[in-house]
Amino acid sequence: MKPILVFVVIAALALLPWALDTRYVFHIATMIAIMIPLALSMNLMLKLGQLSIAHPAFMGIGAYGTALLTMRLGCPPVLALLSGALFATVIAGIFGPVFLRIKGVYFVLLTYAFGEIINLIFQEWTGLFGGNSGLYGVPKFSIFGLRLTAVQDYYVLALIFVVASYAAMRAIERSDIGAMFESLNEDEMLSRSIGANALSWRIAAFSFSAFVAGISGGIYAFYIGFLSPDPFGFRLSVDLVVMNAIGGVSSVLGPLLGAILVVPLPEILRGAHEYQLLIYGVCLIVFLLFMRQGLVSLIQPRRKPA
Repeated sequence: MKPILVFVVIAALALLPWALDTRYVFHIATMIAIMIPLALSMNLMLKLGQLSIAHPAFMGIGAYGTALLTMRLGCPPVLALLSGALFATVIAGIFGPVFLRIKGVYFVLLTYAFGEIINLIFQEWTGLFGGNSGLYGVPKFSIFGLRLTAVQDYYVLALIFVVASYAAMRAIERSDIGAMFESLNEDEMLSRSIGANALSWRIAAFSFSAFVAGISGGIYAFYIGFLSPDPFGFRLSVDLVVMNAIGGVSSVLGPLLGAILVVPLPEILRGAHEYQLLIYGVCLIVFLLFMRQGLVSLIQPRRKPA
């Protein structure tokens, strides 16, 4: 299948909610659009050979930071959105030099522990974050005097960020930076021998991916209007891994396709909620056995060995 045809199909799917014109469909489409940049942010780390389980925590930091800045300090929504993402970026920049010195399963465990600690802070610091009871009354997003209230408005906002984040990740993938990430993943010793600072590149990727996750969290906060720790837990990490595995890690198109397929599954399987993880597992096994490169392998031709 030619890539241009794939993008035509994706564009048609993006316009589908207006054709169906129901709030339910717009809600599902908005959640897909919010999750695509988050899946892309994890994909950036996977390109470096590092599986980060911390991205739901960065999304939560962006969401709570954005909400608290607008609710408690009265910050303009745009400034609050960017500031919440910057909080996540700064925290990634602080912990990145420690976490990214470690590779493999120990890095996964470190980021998992970090995510659980952040989630526990959201639960226990009730005075600031509302605990498990949640944070109510997040103001709606507004820009240039235009206040977004309808679900269609947030779908458009999320789509704009999807396009921006995809374009940024695609530009990185096709640039010298992307080539550097690939070389660090395939042969770090060789990359170091030609002067590449592996740790600095990993910290930069970790921080940028945290910024993208933070923006997704801020949009989520404005859209839902209520925050609780549960959406930013380990379950979301599993979903992001599944999105990347099914879509394909080798291309930024992979997590986009994976999100389109995975995010609606809870609604499709609403009558069989207890079997969702089982179905995820079966999908992963099938794709890892028969389509290791994910859905992108059906679209992009395989590279011939030199």
